[in-house]
Amino acid sequence: MLASFCAKITEEKLAHEVLILNLTEIEVSPSDYFVICSCDSDVQIAAVVDEIMFECRESDIKKPRVEGLKGGTWVILDFFDVVVHVMHKKARDFYKLEKLWGDAVFSKLSKSGRTITIKNDELKSLLM
Repeated sequence: MLASFCAKITEEKLAHEVLILNLTEIEVSPSDYFVICSCDSDVQIAAVVDEIMFECRESDIKKPRVEGLKGGTWVILDFFDVVVHVMHKKARDFYKLEKLWGDAVFSKLSKSGRTITIKNDELKSLLM
C-alpha cells in the first residue's frame, strides 16, 4: 500500500508522530489516505520529501504533485489516492489535521513495518 510505503520512508528519515489516516469511509474526503508526519526543521522536511521522491522513482511509482516546498513548514505530496503531509511541528500543532479528520481510521507502523490501528484511548491523547 502506498500510504504505508510513504510512512515507512518518513520514519526512516526520523520524522516523528507518523500517522496514516484511512479516509475511505468519509464521503467528502479529498483522498483515500493521508500520511501525516512531523519534522523538527526545514532541512529535515526537505530530506523527507527528497527521499520519498527518490524511492518513488526507484519503485516506478508515479511522481506526486508537490506543494509548499518554498515555504518549508508544510509540504504536501499529492499522489491522488494518498496525500502525504510533511509538516514542521509548529504547523502541525496549529492546523491539527488529525482533529479536522477525526472520523478517519487512524493507524501507525509497527517496528516491523506493519500497519496497526490506533485504539480509542491512544487516539484521544493524539487529538488533544
